[in-house]
Amino acid sequence: MTTRAEREARGRRGEVLAAWYLRLKGWRVLARRVKTPRGEIDLIARRGRTVAFVEVKWRASAAEADQAIDPYRLRRVIDAAQAVAPRYARNGEDIRIDVLLLAPGRLPRHIVNASLA
Repeated sequence: MTTRAEREARGRRGEVLAAWYLRLKGWRVLARRVKTPRGEIDLIARRGRTVAFVEVKWRASAAEADQAIDPYRLRRVIDAAQAVAPRYARNGEDIRIDVLLLAPGRLPRHIVNASLA
């Protein structure tokens, strides 16, 4: 069993890896770990006229990573993004919610424009 501190440290490492992955894909990371009354956004990134609010999930295996995001967690990210979107996106820019799933020994799985539908 891992402690909360160990899970927190692993999550932070996952966010660092996710930020590097996004940079390699041409994104500029605008902010990390943005806290709002509605929840936390792990990463906020921009590429061109698109601003992505990114939820990062690090799990011990690929199978666990694939199950890491659920409607409840996604709803919290969406609500948090709505609270801070005007701070990061200008009029006319596209806004989306992305999810990055990370697991050891596997390339990140990038879910673009994740939806509750």
